[in-house]
Amino acid sequence: MPTASSAAAGQLRLGLRANLGQFSLLVLVNAFVGGMVGMERSILPAIAEQEFGLAARAAILSFILAFGLSKAFTNYLAGRLSDRHGRWPVLVAGWALAAPVPFVLMWAPGWEWVVAANVLLGVSQGLAWSTTVIMKIDLAGPRNRGLAMGLNEFAGYLAVALAAWATGWIAARHGLRPAPFWLGVAFVALGFGLSVLLVRETRHHAEHEARTRPGGAPSPGGAARPSEREVFLRATLTDRNLSSATQAGLANNLNDGAAWGLFPLVFAGADLGLAEIGALAALYPAVWGAAQLVTGAWSDRAGRKWLIAGGMAVQAAGIAAIALSAGFAGFAAGSVLLGLGTAMVYPTLLAAVADVAHPAWRASAVGVYRLWRDLGYAFGAVVAGVVADALGLGMALWVVAALTFASGAVVALRMSETLHREDPRPAAGRTRETQA
Repeated sequence: MPTASSAAAGQLRLGLRANLGQFSLLVLVNAFVGGMVGMERSILPAIAEQEFGLAARAAILSFILAFGLSKAFTNYLAGRLSDRHGRWPVLVAGWALAAPVPFVLMWAPGWEWVVAANVLLGVSQGLAWSTTVIMKIDLAGPRNRGLAMGLNEFAGYLAVALAAWATGWIAARHGLRPAPFWLGVAFVALGFGLSVLLVRETRHHAEHEARTRPGGAPSPGGAARPSEREVFLRATLTDRNLSSATQAGLANNLNDGAAWGLFPLVFAGADLGLAEIGALAALYPAVWGAAQLVTGAWSDRAGRKWLIAGGMAVQAAGIAAIALSAGFAGFAAGSVLLGLGTAMVYPTLLAAVADVAHPAWRASAVGVYRLWRDLGYAFGAVVAGVVADALGLGMALWVVAALTFASGAVVALRMSETLHREDPRPAAGRTRETQA
């Protein structure tokens, strides 16, 4: 089993270049994590309607509610466990819990089995995706956090897109079940195998970064190791920057959860086939994933605040475009806008949280942020389902667009810039650490 001591035997260095092998491996592992979500994205609403006879939108979106709640609370647990016991065991546990999911989705005799599978998938995602995020932050150090998060989320959401397209394509030719879910079996086998055999612990890199800050000091205004309650309150309410990032993350995943559950129904209502729905379901996360290669690095130079605020506005415009459209071209244009806006926001929010939180409690802060962010899936499922049942699919999209725009306004008014371009460490500390 990989340990901190074995990796710490030599001199530790931070930075993408100095840790290219492990960083690249974690990017690949996160792609398989993303693929597990993508395999559901284009076909589960169709399975709900065609195989289980569900008509109410709120009932169909129950799988997203289950996924969002379980993933959100596991994110928080993953951050705490990673600070206490290391990152590697949490990552491996996440993959172990993912193993039954594709088989349950293949053979589920009732919708409640699908919902249960999504609880398990949410727990798995909370453990595995959270730790790949934390491990990349550990390795990258302070200078290239935005780029590191862009690469991480690029891999994850490009895989979501490819898996969504592939399952839609397979379903159109071989049926909704079981064929599309064999992809999930492959993702689990590859992700688990790479994590067990090749991934190494990174907590010692965070400890090294903490030691090489001036005097090992915390970020201004806080103790080096605040209590879990203090970290929770800072990230949720009391720290203007952390809490602004948290509410924006919640709003982002609120609209993503609504898109996951409602877009396939909107597209089907416009008489599009499974293959076209799969292509559209893939387009949004594909643009989201690819654009993060640019936006993450951009935030390391231009700053975090206005990328986040602007990205929320672009997301709202994309959702509005889909609400106004009635055919493939309009849906595609709205999906591209939504993907671009999300790419502006997603890696930048993670980088902003890492800017503010001290390495000694950073994993816990990331866990709190990801708790609230992924509760957005649950809020999105409830809001979209209730409004869609009461007022129709179109009105549900308008409500989600309005909430997204309002969240960006909160960032613009309340958040300050978190990127500090100067290196605050003494020269002696900088000579011990190589940055990419």
